[in-house]
Amino acid sequence: MKKNIIEFSKRGLIACGFGPFVLAIFYLVYQNQTGVDTLSIHQVCIGIFSITVLAFIAGGMNVVYQIEQIPLMIAILIHGCVLYISYLVTFLLNNWLEWGVTPILVFSGIFVLGYLAVWIIIYSITKRNTEKLNRILVEKQKNLSLLIKSFSRLDKAATDIILQLKKDCKKSNNIERNI
Repeated sequence: MKKNIIEFSKRGLIACGFGPFVLAIFYLVYQNQTGVDTLSIHQVCIGIFSITVLAFIAGGMNVVYQIEQIPLMIAILIHGCVLYISYLVTFLLNNWLEWGVTPILVFSGIFVLGYLAVWIIIYSITKRNTEKLNRILVEKQKNLSLLIKSFSRLDKAATDIILQLKKDCKKSNNIERNI
């Protein structure tokens, strides 16, 4: 457990360094979409803190996949739920999402679709890579099998030659004795 908490913290600290950068991009998009030219110091500070915490959580949550006791589907569910709640709270806290049933439902739908799309892509890439590795392993096993057969044939041929040489030596010794 302690190992997982340390790994969560390491990953989170690495990821949270990107938080302000992501926030800057968000603010640029926000400005272009809404026409807001200025933000208060309070808005900027809340934005920096919240996006840094979000990045820390998002980066650290990947550790859930390293916990062998948790089945993959449960790990995906835990990961998705924690990210959903983190993103929702961050968006609501920064007023990037209006409070209300409709905006939250739209946000939820977009989040679920995005999360599923990412997992479908990851699954497809992993499946393709696994199939490729399996083909390579099968080919290597065939080559190893052929190599083993070749060595066993060579071994049999060498044994036959040695036996024949022994017979020839015995015959030649018998001939010398007779002379």
